[in-house]
Amino acid sequence: MIIQTTKMAFKALTLNKSRTFLTMLGIIIGIGAVIILISAGQGAQSLILNQVKGIGSNLLFILPGGSGKSQFSAPAQASGTLVTSLTDQDVKSLRNKDLAADLEFVSPEVRGQFVVSFGNQDEQTAVAGEDENYNVVRNISLTDGSWFTKSEVDGFGQVAELGSKIKNDLFGNQNPIGQIIKIKQLSFRVIGVLAPKGLGPGGVDQDSQVIVPVSTAQKLILGINYYSLIEVRIANENVIPQATDEVTKILRSNHRITDPNKDDFTIRNQQDAVALLGTITSALTLFLGAIAGISLVVGGIGIMNIMLVSVTERTREIGLRKAIGAKRKDILLQFLLEAIVMTVIGGIIGVILGYLGSFAIAKVGNWSPTVPFYGILLAVGFSALFGLGFGIYPANKASKLNPIEALRYE
Repeated sequence: MIIQTTKMAFKALTLNKSRTFLTMLGIIIGIGAVIILISAGQGAQSLILNQVKGIGSNLLFILPGGSGKSQFSAPAQASGTLVTSLTDQDVKSLRNKDLAADLEFVSPEVRGQFVVSFGNQDEQTAVAGEDENYNVVRNISLTDGSWFTKSEVDGFGQVAELGSKIKNDLFGNQNPIGQIIKIKQLSFRVIGVLAPKGLGPGGVDQDSQVIVPVSTAQKLILGINYYSLIEVRIANENVIPQATDEVTKILRSNHRITDPNKDDFTIRNQQDAVALLGTITSALTLFLGAIAGISLVVGGIGIMNIMLVSVTERTREIGLRKAIGAKRKDILLQFLLEAIVMTVIGGIIGVILGYLGSFAIAKVGNWSPTVPFYGILLAVGFSALFGLGFGIYPANKASKLNPIEALRYE
């Protein structure tokens, strides 16, 4: 019975192929959009989290300025307030193994925006002052040259490391090693080129920055005696809470702070950042999927409208079937199956198009293509559900037609 009714449903749908296709189009677009947007959300999430994790999960970031009690509140510096609370004494204390045994490397940083010149080529970019341990702390590798040494940091060396993008902007295909660039009329010899790294903490484009010794940046370029950031690498990420406590005690002691609510520094770690980003990107993926789901509802309404038109057009057919013995459940089943067949076929086409679209977007977005199986199940399941749900009313209307009145219908 079911097989015969399904065949009849297919035959009824193929009698008007154009209308059937246009009816399915809403479902096709809806299913494809759901899969593409869920895939894009997960791909972007994976890309962002991998970039953050690539910096290292065993890092602490000490920022000047307090942030209040909230774990994710922005420090005062983020609002544009100049805070000078991090000093060289803090760095020396944090490097004291008797005070902080869990801290493997302590790397201070200063940063500013400057015009960097080579020949007649000028680029406005970030200039970061770092120490000899920064490449180890941040897992940075070089494609050419070498990292500056401790003696170059201690001796205010005028040497520079170039991000991959700023290297291309200034030198193109030319080898920059040994060349002289200008920053604030000061000459710097290029000694290294960094491997592409992408975005870093705070949204910093690590490929567009120029890195010089922190002493040189602090005294010769910026003319300051404080740091804008201190990065700490922990020997073992399992002891991050203990290390955070050690850092907190040292800084409070140095800054003579007795009230924790009056801290003039903020400590962040990569695990918190990864957890926060995971929450945000998961919510974004869900939001994108919900938006795409609206098109499924629209497609379902389109199916209901077309099925209602079909009931009206086939009133005499329904009357004839009832006159020769078809029961109400037979008519109900036929029209329900027609709606379900349209949504399932539309769903399958939508899955294929969504799958192909996900790979195309992943290539443009430069992330690994991710088509979650649950996304496909959700899309196809909802398409069948919508076919059943929006097909019930027209099918029920058809099944209730009086056979005599239906046969008289013109």
